Amino acid sequence: MRRFEYQRLIVAYHGCDQTVVEHVVLQRGELQPSAERYDWLGKGIYFWEHGPQRAAEWAQERANLGKIQSPAVLGAIIQLGNCFDLLDTRYTEILTQAWPKFEKAWSSAGKPLPLNKSRDPRDVDKALRFRDCSLLNWTLDQMKSGGMEEFDSVRGLFQEGQTAFPDSEIRTRSHIQIAIRNPECIVGYFLPA
Repeated sequence: MRRFEYQRLIVAYHGCDQTVVEHVVLQRGELQPSAERYDWLGKGIYFWEHGPQRAAEWAQERANLGKIQSPAVLGAIIQLGNCFDLLDTRYTEILTQAWPKFEKAWSSAGKPLPLNKSRDPRDVDKALRFRDCSLLNWTLDQMKSGGMEEFDSVRGLFQEGQTAFPDSEIRTRSHIQIAIRNPECIVGYFLPA
């Protein structure tokens, strides 16, 4: 196990199907990382920091779409390790500096730049984060292959949903999301009360 430099323990929640909770808790199985092209923080195992209600809402949304049968929430204690924390300006600056290189790499490959998109034209959020995901994965892969830092997790704050009241910037579904790239960061699991 690698020594973790970023000494921060968090309580986090993973929305999923009840069968996943049983697999992890009863059979000591592992959560599988997501590698969807639209993942908000790039590849990893996704959690909501201190957000059991948001995890439950997400699981219910998946059930409504027929993607899972029985919505459930799994709690976890996580050591963030070496975290690419987007609430810290040094990491957002890395993305700002990486953008022109990323843009050039995609152009050289003859590929159009990915775009963030809404699932529905009436939706205020761009929930399909193709661009964000691509830039994060590309940047972290470039850093790792260049012998620079390797990151165990990515953390970001997302303003999501409608405004909570008129002329407000407070959103009804805002949250801190975590993508765990190194499963060794997950100290243990628990069943939320």
